[in-house]
Amino acid sequence: MADLKVAVVGSGYWGKNLVRNFHELGALDRICDSSPDTLDSFRERYPDTQTCVSYAEVLNSGVDGVVIATPAESHFRLAQEALLADKHVYVEKPLVLDEGDAVRLIELAAERKRILMVGHLLQYHPAFIRLGQMVASGELGRINYIYSNRLNLGKIRREENALWSFAPHDISMILTLAGEGPESVQAVGGNYLHKAIADVTTTHMEFASGLKSHIFVSWLHPFKEQKLVVVGQDKMAVFDDTRPWEEKLLLYPHRINWQGNAPIPDKAEAERVAVEPAEPLRRECQQFLESMRTGKAPLTCGQEGLAVLRVLNAAQRSLDRGGDKVLLGRDGAAGSSSNFVHSSAYVDDGVELGGEVSIWHFSHVLTGSTIGHGCKIGQNVVIGPDVSVGSGCKIQNNVSVYKGVTLEENVFCGPSVVFTNVHNPRCEIPRMGEIKPTLVRRGATLGANSTIVCGTTIGRYAFVGAGAVVTEDVPDHALVVGNPARQKGWVCECGVRLDESLACPACGGEYRYEDGALSRGGGGRR
Repeated sequence: MADLKVAVVGSGYWGKNLVRNFHELGALDRICDSSPDTLDSFRERYPDTQTCVSYAEVLNSGVDGVVIATPAESHFRLAQEALLADKHVYVEKPLVLDEGDAVRLIELAAERKRILMVGHLLQYHPAFIRLGQMVASGELGRINYIYSNRLNLGKIRREENALWSFAPHDISMILTLAGEGPESVQAVGGNYLHKAIADVTTTHMEFASGLKSHIFVSWLHPFKEQKLVVVGQDKMAVFDDTRPWEEKLLLYPHRINWQGNAPIPDKAEAERVAVEPAEPLRRECQQFLESMRTGKAPLTCGQEGLAVLRVLNAAQRSLDRGGDKVLLGRDGAAGSSSNFVHSSAYVDDGVELGGEVSIWHFSHVLTGSTIGHGCKIGQNVVIGPDVSVGSGCKIQNNVSVYKGVTLEENVFCGPSVVFTNVHNPRCEIPRMGEIKPTLVRRGATLGANSTIVCGTTIGRYAFVGAGAVVTEDVPDHALVVGNPARQKGWVCECGVRLDESLACPACGGEYRYEDGALSRGGGGRR
């Protein structure tokens, strides 16, 4: 696999293990990290490997894939920029924090024909693979419940709670064994070291098949425990990753016999299940290289990462609400019940919400409006009536999106953006029959306090500067500022201004100007 080359971005606590594995597989081209001292140590250990602190350098290099092991809040930006640069992408868990962002990455990877993989390590563990085979074959009988404990003293984090730090692996395994998504999720926890960060959480999931599961995670535990227990109608199995290889997977052929109306346990000796020792991370890295080579989706593809993320977000919502049950669709996908509408907000009858929509304080969505999947609606926002907002849009505080305005997917509206819908309003003269349509195309950004005069179209990935007043159409990728707004440059899909050669200094994307329009593809200069 030495002909494929990857860059590892983030080489700290976990990233250093990825560096080691890809180097031993002959696929490591470079290491990118924000710490020069860390890079110095890697240069001594791997003198044949390039190092850099600039992510743009990675994207402009000839590597085939980018391996991202940075804090979770940076995953979406880095993964998006890598995909836009036509790199295959492997992201450590969790894939991203926002489900709408996960959907966008999946769609972008498909559009670019690139692999998107998430690092759910235990899916590649020989003991779990064997356990999955036992469940799938029916050896354990009907599965009644599954529980998982992932406990330790440390590593204590401040950028995420124990749920997000520990539970993704367990959720991933449980969803695989269940073969379905949960109908409901509940979570409770305790904050002991920091008032805003849960150190201990317990998550309960219920499935349409009758299966139930729970996950107990903590970094305030006196000893290390990593144990997954699967209780079937015929047999029970325990995957204990802290045990020696010959004891990692045990099968208990216990049975429950009925005497009269009383269940009587019939205990049996544990049986060791033979598994071939192998480093799960090595297998995971090999999977990424093989997927890049063949184009075949990895076991832990973007869709699998999204399924886990949906459960994580549902658990977090339950945690935030003191353990309230959060309902999900039967396949684990977010349905209408997954939307969050603050108690002070109003959503009229006849409004369609696309799932994973958040509507915050004092906002109002009027009848006939459609809000796409994953939209985030800030405080004091009015939408409608009869307005269409595409998936993934973010509308910040104090924005009114009036009838006649259409937002396509992934539009960003900064605070206090102003839309108009008639040119010459008068209080005493009704002019709703004179509404002029306004269209904001996919991926556009409207800066804070900008004004979009009705009858205009904002092009794809255009960028309207803060305070600008748009009085005429804005081309795709154009940067406009001022009153009235005038073009001052071009902007990449990733949101960074293009240089004079129409190249993006951040993600390396190249554009060309032809026939009065900018398009991606390289060459040409205006």
